[in-house]
Amino acid sequence: MKSFSFGDSPEMGKELLDLVLQGRKTATAWAQVQGDFGTKVGGKMIIKDWQDRPRVLIETTELTCRPFNEVDKSFAHDEGEGDLSLEYWRREHQKYFIREGTFSDDMKVYCQRFKVIEILKI
Repeated sequence: MKSFSFGDSPEMGKELLDLVLQGRKTATAWAQVQGDFGTKVGGKMIIKDWQDRPRVLIETTELTCRPFNEVDKSFAHDEGEGDLSLEYWRREHQKYFIREGTFSDDMKVYCQRFKVIEILKI
């Protein structure tokens, strides 16, 4: 089964994982240039913490690929970060994608919505 960890640092990874565990984060996005990681609607994945421990089993409920500047406020809200606004989403994701070296205003991003199937014991 495919697995991944959020973010580009242990601090970010913990913050985003905590949002999933709280039920606030039900979506995530990544640069298309990274590939689709075999993600598909109905597919299951494991979210791991930065100590490589499986923490949450999720199922993909929606997967789209769209330009960064076309991500909408509904998706930004479902990402569960900050004040849930599109403005916050764009600002923080732009910073993230700049750090990755992938940012452009019209870059393609995979937008994945998911539901939690099981919180795994560590």
